Amino acid sequence: MGIACFDELPVRESGEQVSVRSLDDICRRTIAGLLSIQLACDIAQQNDYDESRELFYEMMGKYGVTACLLEKEKRLFAGTYTEQDVVDVAWTYETVWSLLWALGRIERLDPPDQLCDCERAIDTVVDCDSFDDFKQGCRLRNKEKILDMLDLFYRYHWACEEKRLRPQTSIGSLNPEVVVERRRGLEWLVGEWDDWNDIPLDT
Repeated sequence: MGIACFDELPVRESGEQVSVRSLDDICRRTIAGLLSIQLACDIAQQNDYDESRELFYEMMGKYGVTACLLEKEKRLFAGTYTEQDVVDVAWTYETVWSLLWALGRIERLDPPDQLCDCERAIDTVVDCDSFDDFKQGCRLRNKEKILDMLDLFYRYHWACEEKRLRPQTSIGSLNPEVVVERRRGLEWLVGEWDDWNDIPLDT
């Protein structure tokens, strides 16, 4: 792929050392994240805030994920958000894309050289009548496949950081912002942080 590789970069945890979050938890985080993203996008596009907030908060209740919001998402719905909160939540389209892959809702997690299919992402939720309807369409991938993908994105991220520090480093067609957010989602799947914004993304 023409991407720099550091042979001495340590391997990630083995399957014996970690566990994947439950299917219910991943489904709830996916739905809550996607609905929060819609509000963030409406705010960024200067659409009617009150109307958007009411619509997506009502949908949160419909899917039973109102209690699953992260701190930045809570600020969006409370009207206490900052401009950076809006940007950060909107970017989590890429974070959630990793979760959709883990849930089997998308077939492949292609090399992160372009943005995800945002319309397809939100359609996975709005096409479902309930939380159970969404969950029934999910088939959680096994731990080994998730860990392999995390290891790959860890190495993608190393290359992107190396490129930032040493511009001559080759990263092929990788989009560094997409790499970071998709890695964040994969880390959350096997990590112990409730809020994925708290996850350290060291390389």
